[in-house]
Amino acid sequence: MTTLAAVRRTVSALALAALAVGALVGPAHAQEEPLPVTVTGPDSVNLSLHPEPGEPGEPGEPQIELGLRAPGEPVPDENGVIYPIHQGDYTVTVDASSLAGVAAVDFSGLGGWRGCTVEGLVATCSDYEIYAGADYNDLGGIRLDVTDESAAGDVGTIEVTAAGEGLAFTGHTVDVLVGGPELQMKQLAEPAGFKAGDTFQAPLSFRNVGGLGGKGVVLRVSGTRGISLPSTFGNCWYDPRDPDDPRGWSTALCVFDSEFAGEAAYGLSTPFPVGTAGFALYDVLSYSFSAVPADQVADLLAEGDYRAGTGPELGLVRLPDADPAGYTRYAELDFPTKNTFDLDLSGERLRARKGQTVSVDVGFADHGPAWLASIRSGGEPISFWVDLPPGTTVTTAPEGCRAADWEGAEADYLCFVDTPILEDASRTFTFGLRVDQVIRNATGRAFFSYQMPNEGNPANDSGEIVLNPRGWH
Repeated sequence: MTTLAAVRRTVSALALAALAVGALVGPAHAQEEPLPVTVTGPDSVNLSLHPEPGEPGEPGEPQIELGLRAPGEPVPDENGVIYPIHQGDYTVTVDASSLAGVAAVDFSGLGGWRGCTVEGLVATCSDYEIYAGADYNDLGGIRLDVTDESAAGDVGTIEVTAAGEGLAFTGHTVDVLVGGPELQMKQLAEPAGFKAGDTFQAPLSFRNVGGLGGKGVVLRVSGTRGISLPSTFGNCWYDPRDPDDPRGWSTALCVFDSEFAGEAAYGLSTPFPVGTAGFALYDVLSYSFSAVPADQVADLLAEGDYRAGTGPELGLVRLPDADPAGYTRYAELDFPTKNTFDLDLSGERLRARKGQTVSVDVGFADHGPAWLASIRSGGEPISFWVDLPPGTTVTTAPEGCRAADWEGAEADYLCFVDTPILEDASRTFTFGLRVDQVIRNATGRAFFSYQMPNEGNPANDSGEIVLNPRGWH
C-alpha cells in the first residue's frame, strides 16, 4: 500500500531532479544561504519522586516532545499536497549523558525517523525531509523516570543538536530537576446543612510533596455561574464571569511572595469566602496552588480581564499536622447539592374539524428555584417524549423534536432541550396536526420517561394534549 508520505517523497524527488537538470543547463547562481531550523521542546522538566498512576508522567508516557521549526507555514498545493522545503540527509543528536545517576532515560519514543542508534545515554537519529513550520516536523518523545539512585535536588540536562548540509540548526537544552516543588490540594467537602444562598468559608490549603521548597505561590479559584468570589483581598485579582455566558466561569488569582518548604503543608490565613446564588445546584468550585515565581505572575494576569481586589492581604501559614491522605492533585467540589428545580411540561386543549390542520403547543419551563446546568455531562441535553392524539397526522414538527420510529420508542416523538436550563427558562414546541378523524376527547401527552434527581415538583412533569374534549365548548 502506497502511503501519502511515500507519494510526497516521490513527487518531491522528481521535482528536485527537474530543478537539478535546469541548474545544469541554466545560468550559474550564487549559493543559497543555509535553511535556518530550530529544535523545539520544553525548557524544563520536574520529575516527581512519586508519580501517580493515570496522571501525566505515568510510566511509558514521554514528558519531553521534540520537534523542528523551519521558516514559514505549510501550504498545500491545488491538490492538497504539502511538499517539504528541504530534502537531504540530516542527523539529530540527543545527549542525556548528564542524567547518569539522576534519572532513567527511554529513547524509544523517538519515532518517525529513518533510523536511530543509541549508545548509553546518547541517541543519534537521521531523517531526510523538513517541512515549513512545525506541524510536520515531529521528532518524537523521551521518557524520564526516577530510579533508586534519584534524590531530591538532583539536576541534569538534555542537549539536542542537529547537523545537515544546507541547514543551519539552532539546538535546544532541556533542564531536568528531580523532586522540585509539587503542590497537592486539600480535598473539600460541602458543609453539613449547606444550602443555596449560603457562603462557604473554604479552607483552602496545599501540601508540597516535592523534596524541595521554593518561593512564590499563586492560588487560582474558579467557579461556575452559581458561584461568586467576593473581591475582599488586596493581593488577589478577580476576573468575573461574562453575565451573558451561562457556561462561563469566574476566577480569582491570589499571589503570595512567600517561601515554602519541601514535604510541608500550608493553608490560608483566613478561609476563602465562596458565595452561592439562590439558583445554584451542583455548581463547580475548583482551586489550585502553583509554585510560580513573582516574575511570572504578570503573564498569568494577562490571560484574563483581572481587576485588583480591595481589603487586607491574604496570607499563608504552615500547617504542622496536615494529614497527607487529605490532599490530591486536583481539587473540585460540586455544590450545593440540596437545591431543587421544577420542570413543567404542559399540553393544550382545542377543537378541530376533520381535515383541518391545527397548531398544538407543548410547553416546557423551569420554575426554579434552581437551574439545571449538567456541567459534568458537558451540556448534554435532556429529553422528553410526545404522544400525539389519535386520528391525527403530523404535518410539521418543531425544531428539537424527531420522529421516534425506532424499536423500543416510548411515544411518537422525542424532543430535546439543551442545557444549561436557567431557573426561569421557558420554551414552546409547536406541532402542526392534520385531523384525519374526529375522535371525542382524543388525548396525547408530553412526559419525561424518568424523574430526575432534584426535581422538586414531579406532579407537573407531564401535560395532556386533548382534541375535541368532551363537555368543552
